Amino acid sequence: MAGVITASEPSWIAPFSGLSPRSFKKLVTVLRREGADPVRKGRPWSLPLEDRLLLVSAYWRTNLTMRQLAPLFGISKSDTRLVVVIGRPLPGNRNDCTAWEESGAKAAVGTTMTIADGGYPGTGLVMPHRRRKGEELPDWKQAHNTSHKQVRARVEHVFARMKTWKILRDCRLKGDGVHYAMLGIARLHNLNLAG
Repeated sequence: MAGVITASEPSWIAPFSGLSPRSFKKLVTVLRREGADPVRKGRPWSLPLEDRLLLVSAYWRTNLTMRQLAPLFGISKSDTRLVVVIGRPLPGNRNDCTAWEESGAKAAVGTTMTIADGGYPGTGLVMPHRRRKGEELPDWKQAHNTSHKQVRARVEHVFARMKTWKILRDCRLKGDGVHYAMLGIARLHNLNLAG
């Protein structure tokens, strides 16, 4: 599908990147020289380097989200399904907020935007909006909650599926068994997706 916005049309460059077409071209040249566009194994980029640079510039320059920008460039929004962190299990009952920090998950994620269910107030994680008694949520918050719920549903389905796996039942009470089993499962999952 051809994108609506493309760097091959110079009139799009200034409004979306804030650079003149000449400066933009120099930036692309520098990026190529620095190795920003190597040929890699696996799925190729759907956009050329120039269009990817314009997309990122537009993202930084505007208040548009990647979900809003993607159709403007004729691509789908990236939605990775790779496992990026496995926190260490903690003994006993722990509050979700405490476990988030003590398990090492918070340190591993860093400043990456991360979603969570409603049990993580004050952690900086993206949670669903709650309505106060007697008030209705505005449409934009309801839309955000719907999107949030769709992503969280996938996560909850993964949790439910993992609880049925024999490897997790067999090592549940054996030291670090669950942690190492989860690391192995996550690695196999990522290899399956990324090749």
